[in-house]
Amino acid sequence: MEKLIITAAICGAEVTKEQNPAVPYTVAEIQREAKSAYDAGASIIHLHVREDDGTPTQDKARFKACIDAIKEVCPDAIVQPSTGGAVGMTDLERLQPTELPGIEMATLDCGTVNFGGDEVFVNTENTIKNFGKIMIERGIKPEVEVFDKGMVDYAIRYAKQGFIKEPMHFDFVLGVQMSATARDLAFMVDSIPTGSTWTVAGVGRHEFPMAAIAIAMGGHVRVGFEDNVYMSKGVLAKSNGELVSRVVRIANELGREIATPKEARQILGLEEQ
Repeated sequence: MEKLIITAAICGAEVTKEQNPAVPYTVAEIQREAKSAYDAGASIIHLHVREDDGTPTQDKARFKACIDAIKEVCPDAIVQPSTGGAVGMTDLERLQPTELPGIEMATLDCGTVNFGGDEVFVNTENTIKNFGKIMIERGIKPEVEVFDKGMVDYAIRYAKQGFIKEPMHFDFVLGVQMSATARDLAFMVDSIPTGSTWTVAGVGRHEFPMAAIAIAMGGHVRVGFEDNVYMSKGVLAKSNGELVSRVVRIANELGREIATPKEARQILGLEEQ
């Protein structure tokens, strides 16, 4: 079975220190959390950035400062900027980090998402195509973010039209718009093209059950404060590294080796970009 790629989504755009005091906002805190995840076994750091007061931003200079700080302590980590940003941001705002040199991967959301209440994360057909086209031009591999089966279908359609380069790498975000069960994950995996790779991100209490199922199925795993701030019910995680360490323990129990950043690049085809 392929080695396991662990992605750490270290801060997100919405989770706050009120929910967990260890959630990073500043450049130094983001560096600290990235290193804790990397040291525990994460190959990919999925990155949102914040102002020092916690306000989400897609500012290119802020991304550069955070990426430079991460690379100081995790020199070979794959830093994967989010182009999702936060609810209400424009397309041009969201694309800013892809302008930086040396970006290997970035997220590409393939549909509009209801996050709850009145919060709607809008991704029109033209947005998706434009983001995909720009990533091809800039030599960036998209991580195709999908929250339900329809988004997988969109991704396949746009790949056939030349807006997303194949083979694709999918991230199934379950527990938001689509439920998070073994049945759901198996259905999503069966829906993607042969030759694709995939990761699952279970949100909230679904994080570790989804991780265990993905490890057994041969897929890859995302954990981190963006998706879940608890180690167990009522017990806050002290760091992103603690969340990653739990995934490593599960993988060890199931006989699955952990991929290094170099091995992750080989599995994802990043060396061919």
